[in-house]
Amino acid sequence: MVQSSVMKQSLVFDQLSCRLQVEGLPDVSIGQGDSALGIITGWSLQWLGRPLLEGRREHLQALMQVVLPYARHLISGVRRDFSLAGEPVDIGPHLEGGHRLLLRSSQPETPPLEMHLDDAELADLVRVLDLLRLDPRVQLPLEIPEPEPLGPRELMERIPLHQRLTAPLGGVAALAISAALVLLLPPPAVPPAPTPLAPAPQAAPKAPRP
Repeated sequence: MVQSSVMKQSLVFDQLSCRLQVEGLPDVSIGQGDSALGIITGWSLQWLGRPLLEGRREHLQALMQVVLPYARHLISGVRRDFSLAGEPVDIGPHLEGGHRLLLRSSQPETPPLEMHLDDAELADLVRVLDLLRLDPRVQLPLEIPEPEPLGPRELMERIPLHQRLTAPLGGVAALAISAALVLLLPPPAVPPAPTPLAPAPQAAPKAPRP
């Protein structure tokens, strides 16, 4: 949906649990048309039963740079924290299940806001961010980290613990069974010791002749 007031643009992206609204202007210095959004002047994210989030372009960019890679890793079965040094947004698994979204205000003496999202709320957040990023009316770069292959440890973490233990435990069990079977085998027969040969009888000495 686009609402125009002179040159100002307002793009609204709705999902069940949240609404993202981005306001801005076309960048006429590079010849963008009236329907384009080339400069973001502000945005707001409204949740059902949660505080309204507002910020500038850099805050929206920081949100996209951690939420979208986090969601990609969840699809791959890897749950870990995502944050960027010096950026105001962190996201990661919540200790009680679900997901923890931490937002730091640029206003002094304003404490960070922590939000506990369930899977459906995270999916809605990812959806509105993707709708914004892929909307052809948005004609400015909204960079997100390029997908990277999972590391060896992350690939290992994708395998459930019981499956990771199956191979080594199976090897230990096979070794134990083999050792038990060896113990059940009768000992090998010991061949009888060879009988020593009797010494040959010595001839009696002959009597000397007279």
